Amino acid sequence: MKKINRNKLIVTGLLLFITVSCDDFIEVEVPADKLTVTTVFESNETARSAMQGIYNELFRSISFCSGGNNSVTALVGLSSGELFTLLETDLTYREFEENEINPNNPNNLNLWNSAYNLIYMTNSMLEGVLVSKNISDGVRDQLEGEARFIRAFTYFNLVNLYGEVPLILSTDYRINAQMGRTSIEEVYDQILTDLHEAIALLEEIYKDGERTIVNRFVAEALLARIYLYRQQWALAEVHSTNVINQSAHYDLLEDLDQVFLMNSKEAIWQISPTGLGSSSTNTKEGALFVSNNPKFAIAEDLALSIEPGDKRTENWIGLDAERNAYYPYKYKDGRSTNNITEYSMVFRLAEQYLIRAEARTRQGNILGGISDVDKIKGRADVDLLSETNPDIDQVGLIEEILDERKKELFTEWGHRWFDLKRTGKSSEILGNGNPLWQDTDVLFPIPEQERMKNTNLGQNEGY
Repeated sequence: MKKINRNKLIVTGLLLFITVSCDDFIEVEVPADKLTVTTVFESNETARSAMQGIYNELFRSISFCSGGNNSVTALVGLSSGELFTLLETDLTYREFEENEINPNNPNNLNLWNSAYNLIYMTNSMLEGVLVSKNISDGVRDQLEGEARFIRAFTYFNLVNLYGEVPLILSTDYRINAQMGRTSIEEVYDQILTDLHEAIALLEEIYKDGERTIVNRFVAEALLARIYLYRQQWALAEVHSTNVINQSAHYDLLEDLDQVFLMNSKEAIWQISPTGLGSSSTNTKEGALFVSNNPKFAIAEDLALSIEPGDKRTENWIGLDAERNAYYPYKYKDGRSTNNITEYSMVFRLAEQYLIRAEARTRQGNILGGISDVDKIKGRADVDLLSETNPDIDQVGLIEEILDERKKELFTEWGHRWFDLKRTGKSSEILGNGNPLWQDTDVLFPIPEQERMKNTNLGQNEGY
C-alpha cells in the first residue's frame, strides 16, 4: 500500500508541476515545488505512472480532446454545421455555430490553451525519459514513442484549426514566452518526424489489452490521415493498409451499438473516462449529447441526409421529442457511476477504410476505391456501389467517399470541418445561406489573450 501511495504522490506532483508550469506557459515563472527529473523517473514503474497521469489528463483537464463542451468534437462540430447549440443565449457557442468567432471567445482560448498544456506535458515527459539513467531501454522507447505520438496528434489539430502556430518543443519558458508562429510546413515536418520516430519505438501490442495506451498502429493511423490531408495518396494507402491488415487487432463490427464500447475491436485508440478520478464512468460525449440536459443537437439536414434503412440512422441518431431535435447516439451512456461501458473514441478502423478508398481512387484505382467504400456501405446495410454503379468515374467516386465520411464520422473529432477545408469546399457548403461567412473563416482566430502576452503572435486574416 505504501508503494502505491508513493507512486500516486509522484504522479500527482508531476502533473501539478506540469499544469502550473504550462497554464499560460508563455509568461509564468518556474514553480517552487518543481519535482526533479531524478525523482519522477527513478524507476520503470514511476516513469510509467507519470505517462499514465498524462493519459488521465486527456479526459480530466485537456478539454480539446476530452469530448466535452470545449472539445474539438463539440466546437468544430458547431462550426462545420453538424451541430447547433441548445444554449440559445450563450453567445460563446453561437459564435462557433455562425462562424463569427471573436478572438476574445473564452471557448476558443480554452481550446488553444488545453492543447498547449498537453504539448508542455509531453515535452516534459520526453525530457525526463531521455535523461533518466534509471529506466530500461525498452520502457524508455515505449514512453518516448507514446509522448511523441501525443505531441504530433496535438499539433495536427492545432495546425488544422489555426494554421501557423508556435512550435514548442521544450519546457524552457524563457524561449516559449516569446515564440512566434511557425509555418504550416515546418509544423507538419515536426509532426511527421515525431510519428516516424513513434512508429519505430512503439510496440504492436496493447498494454493489458487496453486501447487507451498508444501502440504502433495508433501512430500509423494518424500518419495515414496526414498523408491523405497532404495529398500524398500512395503513402496514405500504404499506411492505412498496414492498419487494416492487422486483423488480429481490428475489425469492422456489424453491430453498430458495439462500436464505441470500451476496447471494441473497431477501436484503434480510445480515451478512458476513468481519468476523471471520480465515480462517474460515462464519457463526456455521452454527457454532452444523451444526458438529461444536453447542450448540443444534430443539424436536421445532417440527420435527414442519412437515409431510412441505413443502420447509422437507427443506431447512431436519436430524436428528442421534447425538444424536437435530433441528437448523436453513438454513445449510449450519458450518466453512470461505477459502471464503465464506453471509452471515448479517437481513431477507429472505419476511417482507415475511407482513407484508403480515397487514396486509391485519387490514384486511379477505381475498383479498389469501390471495394473499400463498400465495406462501410455494406456494414451500414445500404446499397453497394459495386452493384448499383460499378462504372462510376473518379469524380463521382470521390463524391461518394466524402459523402460516406460525412455519414460515418459525424460528430467525431471535427472530421466534417477538416474534410471541407482540405477539399476546398468550405465556402461552397458553409457559405451557402450564411451571409456572415468569409473565406478566411476556415481558420479559427489566435486567442487575443495570448497575443497580449506574446507580441510575436500574429493573427489570422479576417480577425
